[in-house]
Amino acid sequence: MTRKQRRMTIIGGSLAVLALAAALVLNALRDSIVFFSTPTMVAEKHVQPGKRFRLGGLVQPGSLQRGDNLAVTFEVADGNAKLPVAYKGILPDLFREGQGVVAEGALDASGVFKADTVLAKHDETYMPKDVADALKKQGHWKDDYGPQASGGGKPAATTAQGNPQGAVR
Repeated sequence: MTRKQRRMTIIGGSLAVLALAAALVLNALRDSIVFFSTPTMVAEKHVQPGKRFRLGGLVQPGSLQRGDNLAVTFEVADGNAKLPVAYKGILPDLFREGQGVVAEGALDASGVFKADTVLAKHDETYMPKDVADALKKQGHWKDDYGPQASGGGKPAATTAQGNPQGAVR
């Protein structure tokens, strides 16, 4: 075997080992790659009690109940299914009914999601300036994408052309 053939064999073998290692890692993490599971996904997967995962969806209006010692219960829904959530602690400032939420924890034996972390998702109307400009050029811009009028608030910074700088809310 010549030197060139030996080198090519080593390179090919190394690439094969690297591809096999990547495939094994991705296979092991396939359930963890998803940022969060919706209540429908939880029902379809039949998640076992005690298994930790992230639950995401919208807080159902009228489901928020506050108890003693910072205990809170609410329902998270995705349009098809609902899942009750119990949490003890201080909720984020953006948390409210009808708003998106991601909770981390596990199901208990009774089917209630016991959260130890609750994150409120940012306003759904956030849009980078580049995306807003592209929508305007394509004619898909809606007036409700624009800045919300707030009484007595500071006006947004604008460019020389009168366009707001930064993100459009």
